[in-house]
Amino acid sequence: MTTTAGVSPADFPVSFDYPAVPVGSILAGAAARYGDRTAFAHGERSLGFAETYIAACRFANALRADGIGRGDVVSIHLPNCLAYPVAYYGILLAGATFSPANPLLPADDLVAQLTDCGAVAVVTFGPLSATLTSVLADTPVRRVVVVSPVAELTESQVEFEAFHGDQPDTRPDVEIDVLADLAHISYTGGTTGRSKGVCLPHRNIVVNSLQSTCRSGSVPVLDARGDLTIEQIGDEREWPGRIGSGVAVTLTPWFHAMGIIGGLNVPVLSGTTLVLADRFDPVRYLADAERWQVTTIGGAPALYAALLACPDFATRDLSSVRGVSSGAAPLAHEVITRLQARFPGVPIIEGYGMTEMTMGAVVSPTHLSGVRKVGSVGLPIPDTEIKIVPVDGGEDAIPPNTEGEVCLRGPQMMTGYLNRPQETAAALVDGWLHTGDIGLLDDDGYLFIVDRKKDMLLYKGYNVYPRELEELLLAQPGVLGAAVVGRPQADVGELPVAFVVTAPGHTVDAEKLVAAVNAKVLPYKRLRELRFVERIPVSAAGKILKRELRDRL
Repeated sequence: MTTTAGVSPADFPVSFDYPAVPVGSILAGAAARYGDRTAFAHGERSLGFAETYIAACRFANALRADGIGRGDVVSIHLPNCLAYPVAYYGILLAGATFSPANPLLPADDLVAQLTDCGAVAVVTFGPLSATLTSVLADTPVRRVVVVSPVAELTESQVEFEAFHGDQPDTRPDVEIDVLADLAHISYTGGTTGRSKGVCLPHRNIVVNSLQSTCRSGSVPVLDARGDLTIEQIGDEREWPGRIGSGVAVTLTPWFHAMGIIGGLNVPVLSGTTLVLADRFDPVRYLADAERWQVTTIGGAPALYAALLACPDFATRDLSSVRGVSSGAAPLAHEVITRLQARFPGVPIIEGYGMTEMTMGAVVSPTHLSGVRKVGSVGLPIPDTEIKIVPVDGGEDAIPPNTEGEVCLRGPQMMTGYLNRPQETAAALVDGWLHTGDIGLLDDDGYLFIVDRKKDMLLYKGYNVYPRELEELLLAQPGVLGAAVVGRPQADVGELPVAFVVTAPGHTVDAEKLVAAVNAKVLPYKRLRELRFVERIPVSAAGKILKRELRDRL
């Protein structure tokens, strides 16, 4: 155990030597180090770190016995559950590639994603598997592994436990090129067309997991078996949270970049116990937080808005909390102030990242004496660079305190979009990722995000792209023009509001129109309001002037 007199923040490394190990080494190292400590708890069931590793090895061997291995893509179509980390690490230990799918994806989007990544197998959840079953023939999938089946299995389906339960519990001997072999193909929403697959090799996942985990005052090391772990060298007075002792209630879906890195790989590396919540109920969440004596609270701003509105937030014993973190959207100043009052002396951490950067790129200082500026998402994480370039084009960095497009680079940057060379070339210029976000760097190098990626909305931390809703509106009878913008609402972020122009001679029922669109999208993307207008304002170049529409709200 590191003593109190560890390395000070001023002397802490700003760059790391990242071991060249595959992602499976994260779990292998955690199993050896944390053993029987509870890794995941869900209801009355739980899995220890070593138990999870054994199950993942069995799942990896089952995949290989089924002819699935290096170069094959396996999709996980599950909500957060105990089967998820077993399948996730099992896929990677087998040398295959993981591709997450939101279990609530509409049929057309699910087919497009599975076909685009070439998935040969899917791990799905019985109660939510009907959509997959209805379109399976339209995909390249040949094997379906079902968690909690609810009906008789078909020829291509096998029950999760039956699939891997009798397989060897030893790690399969698989050659993995950590720089070239893809660990993840993660899908990110696009303003036009279908979502794009983001290609992330094993090194990206390991690097970004370490960049994030080592914020605890730690450095990466290899254990006696050559597997990944971390050594906490930071001064305990600055980083009081000790590795191998953390507990958190998690709501972040593992099918999101923030979930699979910050909500799964980082806790596994640091030996944190994760309590899985099926849905967000503030009263239940706070009761679990008190019962489990959580050490960290993390989520999107909507989580904190709901907690602050719950009377139990003031009365539950949350004295065990040592850190509060938020991502996906900026925290309101009022929320930060109230959180600081509830957790005096506890760092309120904000961060910034995206799937194209594996997950994280920028974060507030985590040590107690660190400067955290209200309105800023913080400083670049180790080995990550930021530059701000002119919005209207150009690659030369502009001076501090000047708004421009945020560009990032680092070892966690994607290799490109799957089978989309033009989009890759547009996003990756001279080794820099153009984010499309508008921001500025102050004199101290802190990043402030001024505006979000083009017209994208954020609802409860989820990305909502207006173009998708606009195209669905325009496909409806009697709709001549449509534009979608966001109405700010403190507790959720932004609500999608549609402005619609009807075609001459047509009468359109607003409720039926909204219902028709909402039936084709995920719940968080649904339209919340519709207004009929005589025209949609456009610029001289024919671009919709969405700022004018926002002003009307």
